[in-house]
Amino acid sequence: MRNNLDSKVVDRAIGAVCGGAVGDALGAGYEFTNPHPEDAILMRGGGLFDWAPGEWTDDTAMAVAILDCLASGHCDIEEIGNNFLSWYASSPPDVGIQTSAVLSSAQNGAELILAGQEYYIENPNKAGNGALMRTGPVALSALGDRKAVAENATAIAALTHAHPDSTTACVLWSLAIEAAIMTSEIGEPFDWERAVKSGLSFLDSSSVSRWEELIDEAVQGPSMLFNPNGYVVSAFQAALSAITETSVPDNNPSEHFVNALETAVRIGDDCDTVAAIAGSLLGARWGLKAIPLDWAELIHGYRIYRSPIITFAELSEIGRIATINNDQ
Repeated sequence: MRNNLDSKVVDRAIGAVCGGAVGDALGAGYEFTNPHPEDAILMRGGGLFDWAPGEWTDDTAMAVAILDCLASGHCDIEEIGNNFLSWYASSPPDVGIQTSAVLSSAQNGAELILAGQEYYIENPNKAGNGALMRTGPVALSALGDRKAVAENATAIAALTHAHPDSTTACVLWSLAIEAAIMTSEIGEPFDWERAVKSGLSFLDSSSVSRWEELIDEAVQGPSMLFNPNGYVVSAFQAALSAITETSVPDNNPSEHFVNALETAVRIGDDCDTVAAIAGSLLGARWGLKAIPLDWAELIHGYRIYRSPIITFAELSEIGRIATINNDQ
């Protein structure tokens, strides 16, 4: 590691981590509902699991499991798998069906690598959004080395979601986050579509045309088309559509972060997951400072269920350490 990353790059990397947590917590109170167009979107908590205002769900808990490994200075797939299993063993209230099925069949990270593949072989039509929801930190594993980011995104996704749609969505989203962290500047326009399509060159050539069309559909919108969104492709499209559909204010461009997250939640269905996916890319573009202070003061959650709470400030610091320790 060189530890010489520009401070703005570090800020955007932390923004990717915290942006995902913010979107997750914002959507938690609306999960599996369809908000009315006149309803205010608030950091209210509640929902199916009676979340506290600002409390994150399994989406961010699993992202923290990835982030903790990265903070140690490496991206070890078995270690990440062990972290997933430790979280699962704490009996969190909200575990996705596919995630639970895979995690319950492994005792350690090495076994989990095999279990993810076996689940796909036995369930070739199952491609939930449970890997994409947590992929926000993956770009931090190798900023500046896009090939490594793509490889890490594939391997981490496949621990529980080895379907090609899942791994491909995670590759494209992680590389878009990497592009936003490394190249965006607040005062300059940012091409969201181009950032996502920049990852197409890392895909198998046989799938490029299909994913290019899926991205085009998302950008064309409207975002409400992508409900339901439990399927990873629909969740991917919903998050991208919410971002591109939401205009960037001329007077305060970074307000796009909040406005686009509200759009993501309004799509409905798996609101917390779509907003978590969108939030990681929005945070990578707009940086940590785009997150409203009143939201930041509320954000919190568990690494292991019912263990000591992680605050927003602590999550930010883990993100900073992970970014610096993995500087390529």
